This record gives sequence, structure tokens and C-alpha cells, in this order.
Amino acid sequence: MTTAFLFPGQGSQAVGMGKGFYETSAGAKAIFEEANDALGFDLARLAFEGPESELALTANTQPAVLTASVAAATACAERGLRPALAAGHSLGEYTALVVAGALRFTDAVRLVRKRGEFMQEAVPVGTGAMAAIMGVELPAVERAVALATDRGGKMSVLLPVSAPFHCSLMAPAGTRLAPELDAARVAAPRLPVVRNVDAGVTRRAEDVRPFLLRQVASPVRWTDCVQRLAAEGATAFVEVGPGRVLSGLLRRILTGARGQSVEDPAGLEKALTAAAGAAESRS
Repeated sequence: MTTAFLFPGQGSQAVGMGKGFYETSAGAKAIFEEANDALGFDLARLAFEGPESELALTANTQPAVLTASVAAATACAERGLRPALAAGHSLGEYTALVVAGALRFTDAVRLVRKRGEFMQEAVPVGTGAMAAIMGVELPAVERAVALATDRGGKMSVLLPVSAPFHCSLMAPAGTRLAPELDAARVAAPRLPVVRNVDAGVTRRAEDVRPFLLRQVASPVRWTDCVQRLAAEGATAFVEVGPGRVLSGLLRRILTGARGQSVEDPAGLEKALTAAAGAAESRS
């Protein structure tokens, strides 16, 4: 069995995320403490207690989701559950690169804090929106949601984010992010990471910065990413971090795909049981 980890992006946040791992995993607790030190405020308390309105601010959401996801992956590793490949949705691509060893966690959490600030400041608050539409691409978000069913869309929903990310309106954010990325230390990933921009595979250190920079104002080609993971040999998929959005999408993208969601210790136990059962069935 070849396992791919999927890491969620903005919109999967919820008050209380990561608390279960913080309380049960020494490694996960250390990740939250490292984030607090790197950012200079109590991110753990914000993630665990809210308020939701403050957690929903993009500059807070992005480091919080990243930290909760890396903490969950750390807890998985402590129990022997590790990926052979990885991908992350938008912000989650940073998580994938951290878990793969291409980015240091402290660099990544500072980067996504800045990324969130820059992306929110690129457009006025309340301007624009985002939607997930399965099976169809249309330019006007509200009209697209209204017309998607008639056009053959299988699922359409406005996303709980505060700005129209991954479009040309984000170009100013990319310009501001460039020197921040240049200052971050990168390394060759220890495992392949499928990237959002083109569903290509990042295997070299020199591919990390340019594709993260392009990602800011480019569409997330998530269907292509999941299909590329399967083409690279992934046979089992584990969504690691808050929410279960990617697990739901997985079933729509790959017929018969086997997916698990690890957002808390109970989910980890289920994933470990599923992995043990798959191993036993092969023996």
C-alpha cells in the first residue's frame, strides 16, 4: 500500500482544531509551542478557544491551519503512519512541503502568516468571493453557483474564505510574497509533493519557491493533483489536518478511492486500523 497524505487549506478551520493532538502527542504539542514562539502570540489558544471571528481572519487562519495540520502529521509519524507522497490544497501545499522536509516549520508558519496578510490586503474586505464547483468552470462566482446545476455541475458551494484567492486579483500579494520566499531556507523534499499550479511533482529544492509564488494567483488544479498522486502510485489517501473536505472530494475524483480523515486522535486510530487491515489482506 502506497499512502498519500492530503493537507487541507483555508476554509477547513474550526475552533478546537488540533487540541486533541496537543493533549495526547508530545510532538504535536511541541509544534504548537514552536508556532507560538515563531509568531510571537498564542496561536494555540486562538486555535483551541477562538473566538471564531478572530480565527477566521486570513492572517490567523493560514498559520493556524498549517500548525494544526503539521501537528496532526507529527502525531501520525509517532504512531508509524507516514506518507510516500503528499499534496495540499492551496495553503496545504506549504504543509506538504514541511512534512516532506522541503521547508522548515518555523519558516513556513511565518510565511503563511505574511501570505495571509498580503492576500487579504490585495483586495478590500468583502470584495469578491470563491466557490467550489465540481464538473464545470465559469468566471462569475455568484452566477456560476446559480447556473452550475443547469450546466452539469455536480456540486457547487460558496467557500468560507474572506477574499477571492487564486486569481489575478492576488497578483499584488505575489509580488509582496516574493522576498519572503527568497529569505526562506529550502531543501529537496524527502518525498514527492504534487503541486497545485500544474499538478507537476516537486522533487528538487529549486522548484519550491517559484511554484509557491505562482500558486498565489493561479487556480488550484485539485482534481489533477489527486489524479497525479494516483498516477504516481498512491493507493491509499489520508487527509491530515482539520476538516474532511478533501476526503469528500476524493470520492468524486477517483472511483473506488480509499480515504481516511485524521483531524483528531480518534481519526488517527481509525486510520491505523485501516492501514493494519490493508496490510493483513495483502499478506
